[in-house]
Amino acid sequence: MTPHILIVEDSRTQALRFQLELQRCGARVDIARDGIQGWECARALRPKAIVLDIDLPGIDGYTLCQRLKQEPATSAVPIIMLTHREDARSAQTGLEAGADDYIPKDEFAEQNLIESLRALGVLTQT
Repeated sequence: MTPHILIVEDSRTQALRFQLELQRCGARVDIARDGIQGWECARALRPKAIVLDIDLPGIDGYTLCQRLKQEPATSAVPIIMLTHREDARSAQTGLEAGADDYIPKDEFAEQNLIESLRALGVLTQT
């Protein structure tokens, strides 16, 4: 079965960057451009995992993560925060909000994202 992943990212370039990489790994990927659309898509589409930016219009990533983890329909969905914020406090806040992993957007972001999704059982080794 093809894993379904939702990316919530307001940067079109960043969203496409990660979408293409995940598609290469065999995933079906949908993109939401802001926090409100991310909330609606997560509840309607019920993805196998959510990749979530922090700095989003509408609802920020921390708040969206908390809401998704409190919602019965999405509480078990793994959430990976993927963001330009690299400081320890931001990572701690993301994990406290319920994120299953926190990955900085650096030159290793794609590989770290894939490894995290594999560790969570969302993607399989190819």
